[in-house]
This record gives sequence, C-alpha cells and structure tokens, in this order.
Amino acid sequence: MHPILRNLIDIIYPPRCHVCQEFLRKNPALEELALCKPCFKGLSRLTPPFCPVCGRPFRGGVPENHHCEDCLRKRPFYDRAGAPYLYEGTIMEAIHRFKYAEKTYLGNTLGYLLSLFVEGWLRETGSPVMMPVPLHPRKLRERGFNQSLLLARHVASRMGFELDFLALRRIKYTLPQTGLKRAERRKNVRRAFECTDQKALKGRTVLLVDDVATTGSTLNECAGVLKRAGAEKVICLVLARTMTP
Repeated sequence: MHPILRNLIDIIYPPRCHVCQEFLRKNPALEELALCKPCFKGLSRLTPPFCPVCGRPFRGGVPENHHCEDCLRKRPFYDRAGAPYLYEGTIMEAIHRFKYAEKTYLGNTLGYLLSLFVEGWLRETGSPVMMPVPLHPRKLRERGFNQSLLLARHVASRMGFELDFLALRRIKYTLPQTGLKRAERRKNVRRAFECTDQKALKGRTVLLVDDVATTGSTLNECAGVLKRAGAEKVICLVLARTMTP
C-alpha cells in the first residue's frame, strides 16, 4: 500500500493494539506486531530451565536445562517440542481472544511472533512439512476456524515451508482438555487422529503446530500417528506452554 494512502487511513482509522485495543503510537519496531508497548512487555518469554525434549518449564531448582520425570520414564513419540512464551499475561489474553472471541485478525500477530521464534529455534531441519493439530469437523463448524492452521499458515508462508492441513485428521470428537487431569487427557485423545496420506510423510520431518501445550498429550498422540505413517521426525511447535508442576 502506498505510504500516503496508509497515512490517510491511519488518520481516519487510528490503529489500535490487537490485544488491549489502546491506540498505537508510532513505533516501527512494534508496527508489524500491532501491539502496544505495555502489551509487548507483558509477553512472558519461556527461558531456561526447561526440558529439552517436551519443553516443559521448571520452577527454580537446577538452573540448567534437564529432562523432566515424564520424559525420563517414557520418551514421547515426538522428537522435541518448543515454545517461545509462557501461557500467562499478554499471550494468554491474546490466545483467549483469538480462539473464543473470534478475533481471527490476531492470527497475524501471533503467527508473526511464532515465526520469529522458529527462525532462531529451528536450524538444519531441511524442508519440513508443517501440519496444524486438526479440529474435529464438528468443532470446526462450531468455531468456524482452526486457530492452529492460521498460525501454521503464517509461519509456513514466512519461512517458505510446505503446509499440509489434510493428511492428519481428527476422527474422534473429544472433550476440551482444559480441566482434565493428566491421565484423563491422554485417554481423551487416544485414537482421536488418523493419517490419510502416508506417502506424503515417508521419511519427512513434520513440524506439528498448536497454540498451547499443557501436558503435551494431544501433541504426543498426533506424533505417534505421524511416526507410524512414516514420518522420520516430528517436531512440535506451540505458541505458549503452561507452567506445570
């Protein structure tokens, strides 16, 4: 868009922060994010120590990254998982608005934040195929969109990765994972997914995308299906990780 036209639109419709709706002051560093300075500062980055496999953050204790008890007892099907933020503050508010208030425009802001993380986190992965965690058709009709697909589409476009949102399907309508205990979460998503195109996955690295991870049960169930379908590696990418005990 021509700069003069852009400035004219900004005068008539002053840009607002995508999270708190406050008017945005000119700040080139934050302009593409569409976040005000307070909301940007409210992003809680996930910093060490955390598990190098599932990405679960630890509260204090040993300052270095180390394997969590779950990954030591039984390694997940996926090879590793990572997230740029803790599920709190600005990112939690943004995800809630994105998923439950139909503020789909937030997909651009959140997708951009996720792509910035990918640029620094993923190295020497070749040409992965990106796959969002799928919604059941019934849930998709209820919500109207798959938030994980919107995030994956933004990252794939920015990074030049292949995007496949058809090969992995959710075939079982499940309860929301929120509020369920760890064992209940695993049972809830058991046999909930299937792969429809094994040839597309043979020997490939899959970058599996979701918005939030708590216990990682959904990601692990998807990863198991993808590995059995022939994927060589499954790397999980989520926007935010909860601080679990």
